[in-house]
Amino acid sequence: MTTTEAPTALPYREVTDKNGRTYRIGETDVDIMGRHRRWMVILPWVGMMGISSAEYAFASAESTLHTAHGWNSSHIFWMMGIWVLFQGGVAFPVGKLRESGRFPARQAMMWGALGTLLGYLALAYAPNVIFAYIGFSVFSGMGAGAVYATCVNMVGKWYPERRGGKTGFVNGGFAYGSVPFVFLFTGFMDVGNFRWVLISVGVFLAAVVAFAGSFFKDPPKNWWPPHIDPLKAPDDPRARRALQKNPPAVKQYSAKEAFKTGRVPIMWFCLLCTSGVNIFGIAFQVPFGNEMGFAGGIVATAMSLKAIVNGTGRGVIGWLSDRYGRKQCLLFVCVVLGLSQFGILLSGEAKSMPLFLLCSMISGFGGGAIFPMFAALTADYFGENNNATNYGMVYSSKLLSGIAGAGLGSMVVSAWGFAGAFWLAGSTSLLAGVVALFLHQPGRPRKSSIKPNPQPISREVI
Repeated sequence: MTTTEAPTALPYREVTDKNGRTYRIGETDVDIMGRHRRWMVILPWVGMMGISSAEYAFASAESTLHTAHGWNSSHIFWMMGIWVLFQGGVAFPVGKLRESGRFPARQAMMWGALGTLLGYLALAYAPNVIFAYIGFSVFSGMGAGAVYATCVNMVGKWYPERRGGKTGFVNGGFAYGSVPFVFLFTGFMDVGNFRWVLISVGVFLAAVVAFAGSFFKDPPKNWWPPHIDPLKAPDDPRARRALQKNPPAVKQYSAKEAFKTGRVPIMWFCLLCTSGVNIFGIAFQVPFGNEMGFAGGIVATAMSLKAIVNGTGRGVIGWLSDRYGRKQCLLFVCVVLGLSQFGILLSGEAKSMPLFLLCSMISGFGGGAIFPMFAALTADYFGENNNATNYGMVYSSKLLSGIAGAGLGSMVVSAWGFAGAFWLAGSTSLLAGVVALFLHQPGRPRKSSIKPNPQPISREVI
């Protein structure tokens, strides 16, 4: 271990562990930003709720938008798919700009708020579907992507020793923040009031995002909580268990170094598959429920339950991953998400409302839980300093998953029907679980590769 003393004017020092990783210790969260770091969990959570309705409640507005503007259903689903494309596509460039210092967290949140407002303005007043694509899919998608990338990476930087549960909690806001708007768009909004409803929602959500983001602040590079010694097991049993199951990265990897490890392409493919299945469920559960003959209220309830469990599941799986390991929980989630697609299909065909609601909730849990797993895994594998860029590479799989889940999903439904589409979705998630078996932390030996000492101490000659 080596120790570098900082100038006396600065209340911190830097220590280096046996792997050569540097930790900056001594400064408290209050020293850095004047408030407890729990606010960097609460405020990102609020910001994520502000952008959630654009993805998770959009399908609930499909009928009204179709009638009011004359847009066909295919346009509306492709609109959502392209929104997801831009939302995922900006993650990497936003991460690069954030880490270079040219795009501070507060500025990213303000741009996100503006994009949110422009998206709802476009849905309300677009004279042509092309303007809706530009306003909602492009500007709102990019704004949401900037908010998402900023919020998810912010919490991981402030809780490097126990990030799973906190990341999951913040990530959950992206789902259950949409719940009231699912009911609003389904049960209240109609052709007569849709414009002022959309404008009111847009102004409110933009204000929420801007307010939350105005208090954002990043910790310094390599920061580590002063009450936890990074060079030995912590006294806090929760932190000790979390670090044992998910040890910190052996070094701070740059984006190029992270990609060369081979883990980024595996994570990218797994997230592409699972997020595509998640988006497919969001886009087509309402039409499937309607076709199966379930009442509109039942379908709206199913979507709301899906969103609630999607959000709460992110926090739960994050907490579980701190206890049992990130990779183990990721494998579990891939299986749950895959099997639930078969359950939704079979329950719909059987006209079983209770089973349909149950499978919808299970699907929501699996579809939401994948995101905090990959966000936390990225920091676990490659460190916190470049996490915005590294996770941006992984999250960029949504460039294709939105198109695959919503756009191509509509083509599969047209060609094979809902049965073929749900069977394909479930199989895709199970495939992602098989591929995830090949993930392990770079720089650390696998347990199976650690060879026992051929001469144990009891047999050594003294």
